[in-house]
Amino acid sequence: MNRPDGRQPDQLRDISFIPNVAAHATGSVLVSFGNTRVICAATVEEDVPRWMRVQRVDGGWLTAEYAMLPYSTLDRKARDISKGKLDGRSSEIQRLIGRALRSVVDLKKIGQRTVWVDCDVLQADGGTRTASITGGCVAVAIAFNRLFAQGKIKDFPLKKLVAAVSAGVYQETPLLDLNYEEDRDAAVDFNVVMTESGEFVEIQGSGEEAVFSSAEMTSMLDLSKQGIERIVTLQREAILAADRASTTDLASLAAAFGR
Repeated sequence: MNRPDGRQPDQLRDISFIPNVAAHATGSVLVSFGNTRVICAATVEEDVPRWMRVQRVDGGWLTAEYAMLPYSTLDRKARDISKGKLDGRSSEIQRLIGRALRSVVDLKKIGQRTVWVDCDVLQADGGTRTASITGGCVAVAIAFNRLFAQGKIKDFPLKKLVAAVSAGVYQETPLLDLNYEEDRDAAVDFNVVMTESGEFVEIQGSGEEAVFSSAEMTSMLDLSKQGIERIVTLQREAILAADRASTTDLASLAAAFGR
C-alpha cells in the first residue's frame, strides 16, 4: 500500500516548532505537522474564573480556545462569529485541548491566575486537534519558563510533557499521523493523547461506517505510542530553543511555509 505522500505506515510527517511567534503572548509557537500549521499561544491572566472565587478553589485555571481561520481550508470556512455561535466541532476540540493540558499541569502551582491557550489553525491538512495539543504544550512550557524566570512562580507547574497524534486504518493498513486525504478516506480514525511517560490521557476512536478488530486497535495504539515518543523529543528541543531566542525572524517563518 502506497500512502498519498509516499510515507511509510509508521512515519510521521515533517514536524517543526517555531517559538515566540506572538510577541504579546507569554509563550507561543507555530507548530507544523506536514502541511497542517497551527499557532498556539499561551497568555497568562492575573485572575481566575468567577466560579473558582465563589467556591474558594485554590490555585489557578487553564483553558483553551480553538479556531480554524477562514483561509485554512480549500473552501473558505466562515468564522464562528458570523454564525452567532461556536460550532460543535470547535467546541469539542477546545475542550479536548484544555483537558489534555490540565492533565499535566499542577494548577495549584500557578497561583491565582488563568492560562489561556489559543490555537488558531492557519492551514489544515488533517490532525489539527493533535497538532494543537502538541503545540499547546510547548507554548505552555515556554510561558511557565518565563513566569519562573520572572519570579512570579516558585515551583514549575508542568509535571510532564503531553503530545497527541492521529492513527487510522487506510486501505486496510494501520497508519500513523494521517493527512487530510487519508483521514477523509480512512475506515477507522483514532486520536491519541499521551504523556511523555507513555500514559494515556485520552483516546478518541471510531469506525467510519466500518468496524475494526482488537488487533487493528492494538496496532494503532502502538503506532501512536512510537510516534509520540518521537514528538516529545522535538517538543523538548523547541522549549530549549525558545529560551535562546526572544523573537522569531521573518526568515524562520518563511522557511516554515516552504518559501
